Amino acid sequence: MLRRTFFRLFVALTGLVAAATVPAHARVEININRGNVEPLPIAITDFLQGEMGQKISDVVAADLKRSGLFAPVDRKAFIEKVTNPDAPPRFEDWRVLNVQALVTGRVTQEADGRLKAQFRLWDATAQNQITGQQYFTQPENWRRLAHIIADAIYKEITGEEGYFDTRVVYVAESGPKTARKRQLAIMDQDGANARAITNSNDIVLTPRFSPSRQEITYMSFEGQEPRVYLLQLETGQREVVGNFPGMTFAPRFSPDGQRVIMSLQQEGNANIYTMDLRSRTTTRLTSTPAIDTSPSYSPDGARIVFESDRGGRQQLYVMGADGSGQTRISFGDGSYSTPVWSPRGDLIAFTKQSGGKFSIGVMKPDGSGERILTSGFHNEGPTWAPNGRVLMFFRQDSGAGGPQLYSIDLTGYNEQRVATQGFASDPAWSPLLE
Repeated sequence: MLRRTFFRLFVALTGLVAAATVPAHARVEININRGNVEPLPIAITDFLQGEMGQKISDVVAADLKRSGLFAPVDRKAFIEKVTNPDAPPRFEDWRVLNVQALVTGRVTQEADGRLKAQFRLWDATAQNQITGQQYFTQPENWRRLAHIIADAIYKEITGEEGYFDTRVVYVAESGPKTARKRQLAIMDQDGANARAITNSNDIVLTPRFSPSRQEITYMSFEGQEPRVYLLQLETGQREVVGNFPGMTFAPRFSPDGQRVIMSLQQEGNANIYTMDLRSRTTTRLTSTPAIDTSPSYSPDGARIVFESDRGGRQQLYVMGADGSGQTRISFGDGSYSTPVWSPRGDLIAFTKQSGGKFSIGVMKPDGSGERILTSGFHNEGPTWAPNGRVLMFFRQDSGAGGPQLYSIDLTGYNEQRVATQGFASDPAWSPLLE
């Protein structure tokens, strides 16, 4: 049974300032070691009134279904037609359908033109209201409003933060293999609202989100020179991080957003450096006659995971943020690459090449508990949702025209394609929007 709770949360999407919060009580137990999680039957009724209400409730239902933790009931099976979302529903009609949680709501337009969306979450088993919330936004932000409602439901039922009000930046690819055009694009986490954010014929690689700002870092071969750039997404302002001799690879932000860590190739070797974005001073962290690359900070900034072929083939290593204590953590068959530390700090995601296949997997920071989540002809480039429960990556199947984006949760059972307008690779998930 879900704890009885009712509160109102007023949010202006132009600013997104919350006036009240309530701690969540989990209904769904998430156990990543148990395998397939039985989804919770939930009914999402059409939000009254009109087409906008239905569109918002459709996005809420799609978000929750895609998480793998919820099973929205087909609306054609509904017995009760909700005409007053403020009144208690006929719980017996919903229990017949095995519904355990029910969402009702309405959408109206204020005198100033803003949308006002209200919803209530009900426990059909305990026959009480779990929560009620309302939001205000401009009409063009209706999809984002729906994602925020889905996040609120997810958190109330699971006890964990949602991840639906987020964006993904990726490399959009088009054209034939021999003349493939690559530009950066950004979209909502469900693939909607996609748009290009660079527009040139120069190769772009490895976009990465700042954990603290709507800013990305990426590598570009603009002017035939490999450079690392910073791009402010809201203003479009762009600047070069620095001009370095040789090649530059895999830039990524530190957890506080004040530094960029990257791999610089000089005289045939690639080592890991950090750059302070305020002073633009660099610090070298590794010094080996090998290729050290793909560094990623732990969420507390104290450690770094990276890949290196110093032992003969690509493996994963962990070191302190100052470069001390470099220790190998991967020992399975095959090669390991593209490590990314979970936002929760408990796992490291990676790409593994073994037996002619590319796999996406996770392991603990000490290298124990390795689990493969999905394998295929070519899977690569995992990125974490901000709650550390879902990964996105890109896949290219044998004979396919180009790569596509997929998501998978930590059970390994809930794998889904993320639709894009064309080919797509190298995704990077944003933090929750503010």
